[in-house]
Amino acid sequence: MISALRAIGFLLCASSIAGAIAFPAHAQDAAGGSEKRTRVILGPQLAPSWPGAKELSIGPYVDVSRERVGTEFTFEAADESFGGPLIQSGKFAFGPSLAFIGKRTAADIGADLPKVGFTIEAGGFAQVSLTPAFRVRVEGRKALSGHKGWAGEVSADYIARDGDDWLFSVGPRVTLGDDKFSDAYFGVTPTAAATSGLATYDADGGIQSVGVTAGYHRMLGRRWGVAVYGRYDRLVGDAADSPITRQLGSRSQPSVGVALSYTFGGTR
Repeated sequence: MISALRAIGFLLCASSIAGAIAFPAHAQDAAGGSEKRTRVILGPQLAPSWPGAKELSIGPYVDVSRERVGTEFTFEAADESFGGPLIQSGKFAFGPSLAFIGKRTAADIGADLPKVGFTIEAGGFAQVSLTPAFRVRVEGRKALSGHKGWAGEVSADYIARDGDDWLFSVGPRVTLGDDKFSDAYFGVTPTAAATSGLATYDADGGIQSVGVTAGYHRMLGRRWGVAVYGRYDRLVGDAADSPITRQLGSRSQPSVGVALSYTFGGTR
């Protein structure tokens, strides 16, 4: 499982680099000199501060999309990581992905456990639109700070829409993490057990959680719109059984966001 996750991450990173090299020519061909329009989605969201957190913290709900005038905005799930397609071929798309996880300190979690610093995860994604109404996406990311491990996600979305006037999506989510990821958030070393009072626990990598996400966007006029989403994840396996989760955190990991959207550049 974990070796496969690393392999996916390396493959997606390589695809993203290749896409970055090919992107300028591709973008020029795709644009064809046509006028572009841009949609910005901005608002607040509530989400767990780190994997297994009991409390929710507020953060930004942000998305920026660009398309040619006369073309529908490409579907993007509200909970997917930052990044966009650099290579598109038919139903397939590849590109970079970037994600962030807030720091976890002993004071934050309420026990004398090692700090996990603010995490920046960088990697890539691959997705395929099996039909206009069904998309499957895989992400693999390496932490450049914080937990220092590999993380990933497999998602699928059913999409219903009326052009850009309204769009509804819903689908399952499976999150993954390697041994470093799991040890950082769910493991308890003998030293940490002595200082925190928790039982020693060795958390193995694998599937971290399973869940579902639903999102909705509706235009309120020619320029303005509103977007909302909700997500619920349930920790499973070693992440769910960890004494950190059972005594200090929560297996339930909900997220919710609401935002305004504004479209400019060209006509809708």
